[in-house]
Amino acid sequence: MAKEKHFEIDGIVLMALPNAMFKVELKNKCIVTCYIKGKMRMNFIKILPGDKVRLQMSSYDLSKARIVYRY
Repeated sequence: MAKEKHFEIDGIVLMALPNAMFKVELKNKCIVTCYIKGKMRMNFIKILPGDKVRLQMSSYDLSKARIVYRY
């Protein structure tokens, strides 16, 4: 099977949740639940509420995303 296509979008972190998960607000005012990419977790990149982040989302489930970059 071919890999599914992802698209990237920017957002702002609203709240930190347990297990390195976050609530992020997108530009269109939608709120999604996100987790940190593995390389960011290995390199101890800290993400705090108010940070601007880039998310990678699947077209199949628009309520979950992966944080791939912190500005």
